[in-house]
Amino acid sequence: MTALDTSASAAPAATTPATRSVVSAKTPILLSVITIGLGAILLLGSQEGDTTFRLASSNDFFALPEVTVPANATGWMAVILMAVVSLEAWRRLQVTRSATPLWMIIGFSVVAMTGFLAWAGADETIPVVGLLGGSILLAVPLVFGALGGVLGERAGVVNIAIDGQLLAGAFAAALFGSITGSVWGGLIGALAAGALVALILGLFAITYFVDQIIVGVVLNVLVIGVTSFLFTQVMVPNTASLNSPPRFSRIAIPGLSEIPLVGPVLFRQTAIVYLLYVMVAVVTWSLYRTRWGLRVRAVGEHPKAADTVGIKVNLTRYRTIVLGGAIAGMGGAFYTLVSVPQFNRELTGGAGYIALAAVIFGKWDPIKATLAALLFGFASNLQGVLSAIGSPVPSEFMLMLPYVVTIFAVAGLVGRSRPPAAVGQPYRKG
Repeated sequence: MTALDTSASAAPAATTPATRSVVSAKTPILLSVITIGLGAILLLGSQEGDTTFRLASSNDFFALPEVTVPANATGWMAVILMAVVSLEAWRRLQVTRSATPLWMIIGFSVVAMTGFLAWAGADETIPVVGLLGGSILLAVPLVFGALGGVLGERAGVVNIAIDGQLLAGAFAAALFGSITGSVWGGLIGALAAGALVALILGLFAITYFVDQIIVGVVLNVLVIGVTSFLFTQVMVPNTASLNSPPRFSRIAIPGLSEIPLVGPVLFRQTAIVYLLYVMVAVVTWSLYRTRWGLRVRAVGEHPKAADTVGIKVNLTRYRTIVLGGAIAGMGGAFYTLVSVPQFNRELTGGAGYIALAAVIFGKWDPIKATLAALLFGFASNLQGVLSAIGSPVPSEFMLMLPYVVTIFAVAGLVGRSRPPAAVGQPYRKG
């Protein structure tokens, strides 16, 4: 081969364009919008005075001192730091073509929330322990629902019916808890109710190949109608015997519960919250470290390949979706066995859809979905705390805050994510 031939054959390789990864601009845009938004709030509603953050509670090993900061100065300092992080996010996007790291997003969120709270709590005291502890409580049913959603979708079934599973669990917990006089009896009833709703979802979605999203929405509406009817016709006339369940009492873990700030928030909770801690760890370990978890992920990613190696795809999906429904039912039990000692119509208030958003925000990972649910719980509790201290933030805005956080989180902070490849696709053997 001549030198000319060699150069000619090498030419196409030389002109082949290099591939470049596409990095989304959603996160830098969202960080910039939040920074501008907080700056606008400080400009339009200047707050004079100091804000006190109370970090201690009773029975701590030692009391952390209260932190008092100037409201306006702290807010503007937060805006400056947020602007620096936003500029760095844009620099990474334009120069190095890299995504904004998670630690930077977390730091930005902490700084933004500190600045906002300092402005909103001028001349008031913000109970940090109460804010965080209440966030945990409000997030408990969301975490249970998100875990159920992660399991179902990892197996390839879209679980839109999380809200129905939560509501059915709340109803069954109140009913069976009242009949048996035991919180554990109510919890078992909630498990069964959530599993039953999931089984109906599986029957139509897996066996009869009905569109999974439509089935989930219909099940949510059906559960609302059934529980409302039974509440009116059965529970209301027999409130004392059928709608007066016992409640889980708080259990302080010796030693851990006295750790300042962390102890009151995490280790002075009820048994169902401690069960949640265990459930998150078990689901995560099982999904990524066991043969069962490998099979679940296989049928959610490539069911045909799983079938060829002997995995029973539809049976695996059935088992996983029923297990996920039982876990979501436990979240419903939290409403009637911890929060409110009785069942009411539409008690969940659409929490199942927030849990579904946590699944997407958490990229179908149990740990990340749990963190997303905690974020939504914090946003929900924040409105109550700010209303209690007389914050100048309009009450209408505070009511919509959890849903605004949900939209921003899913639309911007989630970045690029890929659901399980076969999610929503029925499997027909052969």
